[in-house]
Amino acid sequence: MTHENSPLISRRSLLFSGLGLGLGLAGCAITGSGQPPTSTRDEGRASLKVASLKGPTSMGIASLMDKAQKGMLRNDLEFTVAGSPDEVIPAIAQGGFDIALVPANAAAVLYAKTNASVSVININTLGVLSVVTADDSVNDLTDLAGRTVYLAGKGASPEFAMNYLLGKAGVANDVTLEFLSEATEVVATLAADSTGSAVAVLPQPFVTVALSKFPSLRAAVDLSEAWDKLSDDGSQLVQGVTIVRNEVLSAHPSAVREFMDEQALSVEAANAHPRDVAPLVVSAGILDSEDIAAAAIPACHLVCVEGREMKDALSGYLQTLLDANAASVGGSLPGDDFYHQG
Repeated sequence: MTHENSPLISRRSLLFSGLGLGLGLAGCAITGSGQPPTSTRDEGRASLKVASLKGPTSMGIASLMDKAQKGMLRNDLEFTVAGSPDEVIPAIAQGGFDIALVPANAAAVLYAKTNASVSVININTLGVLSVVTADDSVNDLTDLAGRTVYLAGKGASPEFAMNYLLGKAGVANDVTLEFLSEATEVVATLAADSTGSAVAVLPQPFVTVALSKFPSLRAAVDLSEAWDKLSDDGSQLVQGVTIVRNEVLSAHPSAVREFMDEQALSVEAANAHPRDVAPLVVSAGILDSEDIAAAAIPACHLVCVEGREMKDALSGYLQTLLDANAASVGGSLPGDDFYHQG
């Protein structure tokens, strides 16, 4: 299935300019052949177990989860929405899940630790991080010079992304990153600041939650937009990818293709009609509030990027993480077989 008129998400071979276009994204970009893998056998009806995480990645498949529950698909899909990647990654390695929507670097680590037993079939979420503050003087990363920035995610992609971007902006030595235990603590720190000068980095949907509770706050810098402006290597800030166990891909290529096509339609529905999809997000246990879901979806950069564009964007991002901390991607970059081209 090819969506030739949907906007693709990149700077070079794709076109994407961060939040400005993200808010108007009306479709899910699909590249690659768009055709089901050829199979000489009758695969029959497949039953696949799918894992995703609470937050943006699962928000993109809310419509797909609803269709599966109603028996509207050719194959059977059983969904699990987990609270942490730690609940998903080991289970994939043990065959407990067939398809999973996980952080990009976690997919690379799993590939390395399981002797290349998984492949990435698409990018499902771009950057979900924003600089949040009540200070009107902060409009660019260079405005953070001399400031302390609060965030969660030490030793993970938020830290690596910020270090990379601050370096590109030329202010890495002038900004102090103070790590807190979790995003809720970061929000509490912003709320407790009586001066209005505190600065933090938050992911969606915490950005939306914070802005809804504290009207003085604003999302001053979208890190996806900043990445696109500052990076010159064709990479993107890739938060989430969809992976499949190669054993499943080999046995049920048509079922995997159906999942990919339906995932694309689900993301299109979320981007085009967030208010309509919000109830599905809540009923699936992804978020508790329809209002927060509807407001957060447009800023989550939900996509479905496949094929060569997927490889270019993702490999560049993983190279950035490798340069920062090799262990964050499993010690080395995944091979070409990591990127499913079917």
